[in-house]
Amino acid sequence: MNILVVGGGGREHAIIKSLKKSPRVTQIYAAPGNGGMAADAICTGIGAKDLDAITAFAQDNAIDFAVVAPDDPLVLGAVDRLEAVGIPCFGPNKAAAILEGSKVFSKDLMKKYHIPTAQYQVFDDMDQALEYLKTAPIPTVVKADGLALGKGVTVAMTRQEAEDAVRACMEDKVFGESGSHIVIEEFLTGPEVSVLSFTDGKVVVPMVSSMDHKRIGDGDTGPNTGGMGTVAPNPYYTDEVAKVCMDTTFLPTMHAMNAEGRTFKGCLYFGLMLTEQGPKVIEYNCRFGDPETQVVLPLLESDLLTIMEATANGTLAETEVKFRDQYACCLVLASEGYPKKYETGFPITIPEDLDAQVFVAGAKLEDGVLKTSGGRVLGVTALGNTLKEAIDKAYQEGARVTFQNAYCRKDIGARALRAEEEVK
Repeated sequence: MNILVVGGGGREHAIIKSLKKSPRVTQIYAAPGNGGMAADAICTGIGAKDLDAITAFAQDNAIDFAVVAPDDPLVLGAVDRLEAVGIPCFGPNKAAAILEGSKVFSKDLMKKYHIPTAQYQVFDDMDQALEYLKTAPIPTVVKADGLALGKGVTVAMTRQEAEDAVRACMEDKVFGESGSHIVIEEFLTGPEVSVLSFTDGKVVVPMVSSMDHKRIGDGDTGPNTGGMGTVAPNPYYTDEVAKVCMDTTFLPTMHAMNAEGRTFKGCLYFGLMLTEQGPKVIEYNCRFGDPETQVVLPLLESDLLTIMEATANGTLAETEVKFRDQYACCLVLASEGYPKKYETGFPITIPEDLDAQVFVAGAKLEDGVLKTSGGRVLGVTALGNTLKEAIDKAYQEGARVTFQNAYCRKDIGARALRAEEEVK
C-alpha cells in the first residue's frame, strides 16, 4: 500500500516509523515532511494546509490510505476532501474535528451531556469579559476559542494576568480570529493525564496513558511550550481511574458526538485533570498529541495500519490493539532560547548505534547534512522494564545526540517517579 501522512513534525515521524513496521506498506509519503524523515518517507514539501495540492498529489500517486495528523488540516476538512476522491483516511472529518477546533463547542457539548469538566463562561464581548473578571475566582483560565498553535490558553494567577489575557485575545488579536470568542473557566488542580484513544464511533480503545511536561524549565517553571518530554504509562492513571474515565468521559463523549451528528473517527485525545471530585476534561484534541505520540506508539505491539483502517471502516471492536508491558520516556532536544528567540542552522549528529528511537521535528537537509531548523528539534525515546530504566536510558542516549545550542530539561519523568511512590 502507498500511504500519505500529512504533517511535518516529531509526531508524524513517530507515526511513519510505526507504520513502516507493517508488512503491507510499500511506500510512505509525507506532506510536507522534514529533513529528518527523509530516511523513512518521501518528503513532498507540500504544506499541511494546502488541501488542493494534497488531494491532487494523493490522486496522482495512487495513495491507498492517508493519515491526517495535525489539527489545522483536520479542522479545515482535509479528510472530507480526500474521502470525496475515494481515498480512505485516518482522522475525523471537519464536522467532528470541531471538538478541538472550537473550545466553546467542546465546553457546551460537555455541559449538555454531563461530561465532567471545569465550570466556565463564554464571551464574545471584551467589556463583558473584563466585567466578569472583577469578581471571578482567581486563579482562572482564559482560552481562545479556536486553534492557536497550542498557545491559546493562559493560566492566570492574578486578576491582572487574566485581564491581560482577555485583551491579548480580543483587542490585540494575537491569535487572529481564534480569539474573537473566549472561554473563561475554573482553575482545576490535581495530577494531569493525557490519554490518546482510537475510536471508530462505535467503541473507544484507549492507548497507554502518558504524562507531558509543558513548561520550558526544570521544576515546571517558565513559559509553556509544545511539550518538552513525556513518559508512559502515567502512574496516576490506575486501573480504577481508567474505569471511571471510560464510564464518565470516554464513552459519553463518543455517544455525544454521535447524537450531534458528528461521529468521530480517528484519534481522540483526552487531556484530563484528576481532581478531588474525580477526573475532569481539561481539553479534547482531535488527533495524536505531540510529544505524547513519541512515547505511546513505540509501546504499540499491534499493526498500526490495521488499527487505523479499522477506525475508518468501523471494525475496531474486532481489531487487536495491544501494547507491550514496558515504560517509555521521550526527551525533547530544543534550540536554546525556545519558545522565544533561538538560532538555527546547526549540524545534528545522531550516532548510528544509538539504543533509542529519534523522532525529528525541526530539521532540514542541506547538501546531505541534517541541520536544526526549529524550536523543538527532535525527540529521543527509550524503553525500559521500569520507569526509572526508561528515563535513565533516554538521558544516557539523548546525551549522545548533539548539535550546537541544544537544550533539554533535566527532570523529565521526575514527577512520575514521585507519583509511583505516592500511588504505592
